[in-house]
Amino acid sequence: MFGFCHLFLDELPEFSQKVLEVMRQPIEDKEVTISRAQGTLTFPANFMLIAAMNPCPCGYFGDPERPCTCSRGLIDRYQKRISGPLLDRFDIHVEVPRVDYDKLTDDRRGEPSGTIRARIERARQRQRARFAAQPHLHANADMGPSEIRAHCKPDAAGQQLLRATLQQMQLSARGYHRILKLARTIADLADSDAIELPHLAEAIQYRPKRQVW
Repeated sequence: MFGFCHLFLDELPEFSQKVLEVMRQPIEDKEVTISRAQGTLTFPANFMLIAAMNPCPCGYFGDPERPCTCSRGLIDRYQKRISGPLLDRFDIHVEVPRVDYDKLTDDRRGEPSGTIRARIERARQRQRARFAAQPHLHANADMGPSEIRAHCKPDAAGQQLLRATLQQMQLSARGYHRILKLARTIADLADSDAIELPHLAEAIQYRPKRQVW
């Protein structure tokens, strides 16, 4: 019995481009196939890929306080180590800005972990109930196009926003479906049966605004 696992790749552009590109199909199929002269073997590979990268080799491209020392060409070559098709397979893209002194020394505490865990458990229970008749589906991320059509129906305002986003961001079909699945999860976390406009807008903002960071 194989369980779900997480794979974290720090300094993503420093990995071999061949290694990164070969991961694209296992991310989609949740299987990895190894071919040798003696034969071919297929293994389960259901994992969540998490990655981190700097915006440039020196790490300060776009920093409001410290100037970047990299040339434009160097920045472009560094960022292009991560292909568009691979980036398209990440559901959530988050830019992490510099943390200023006031935030580092702030004594206010964030939301307790127990509260967050309870909210996640409620969302997972919703998903278990949603896919009770489909044992091959465990979470919203597992949905294919037919399940997305059944469970991810935005209202008229949401459809209008999606249409504008698809045209403006030139989304692939994969990117479009990932927005809907993520919006469904955001709605689940909010205990909402319907995907509302704020859920969809939040999911859209997690797509990369550019080809790379």
